[in-house]
Amino acid sequence: MSSIMNKQDTSLWDQQRNKIISKKGGWIIGEGVYCHGFDMMKELVGKVSYMQVVMLNATGRLPERRVADWFEAVHICLSWPDSRIWCNHIGALGGTMHTSAVAATTAGVLATDSRSYGVKPLKEGVAFIQMAMSSLKRGLSVADIVTTECDKHGGKPFIMGYARPIAKGDERVPAMELVADNLAFSPGEHLKLAYEVDRELMERFNEGININGYVSAFLSDQGFTPEEVYRLFAMVVASGVNACYVDMRDRPAEAFLPLRCDDIDFQGKPHRNL
Repeated sequence: MSSIMNKQDTSLWDQQRNKIISKKGGWIIGEGVYCHGFDMMKELVGKVSYMQVVMLNATGRLPERRVADWFEAVHICLSWPDSRIWCNHIGALGGTMHTSAVAATTAGVLATDSRSYGVKPLKEGVAFIQMAMSSLKRGLSVADIVTTECDKHGGKPFIMGYARPIAKGDERVPAMELVADNLAFSPGEHLKLAYEVDRELMERFNEGININGYVSAFLSDQGFTPEEVYRLFAMVVASGVNACYVDMRDRPAEAFLPLRCDDIDFQGKPHRNL
């Protein structure tokens, strides 16, 4: 134990010895099961949606049903059964090796904890639009905000939530806009700003908002922090990963992207006679 550990620190640990203390809830035998102050059997089961409970557990707040319905719809947008997608690729490899569904799916989910793809970019997208809103309220123009961000990357439009590496535009944005309209959501200040950034980038670089930018702005308008959004989407790809696992699990073993020895372009040291 570190010699600089003070009495207050060790006292805190002593209070936790041999017992589990939770601020979230638990099961009181003979009485009930509690979740963030709610009696789960009496107040949640059959009363609210599963996604409302997912959001409750991630943030400690029970959202209104339409927010959870929007959240459910965007989960469909963010996970589809294409084995070329990096996390789904892992699920398919698990299937072709005939691992368990849980092992393959959780391995694919873990791959989304990435700085380039998956859940962490959502966290960064929320941080950007909330920072941009603060800058706007301090008097900066949208053009200045875009210029400042682009200058960080040598003048290129590398802003989290905008542009797309393979295709132009993002078919998921209009789909989610329709969902929001049907649920009677009006664009809030963050989403309005996101659209202004979109217009600025389109004029300068012919690059626009992607699903990350839309989700980040929408959830910012609902009062979520970057860390909360990161937690909310922890399992977002599970469905698509599982589908790709099942696709390959139902085929002969090792049928997913098999390789012959001569498919490998070996560029190391040449063979030697020993």
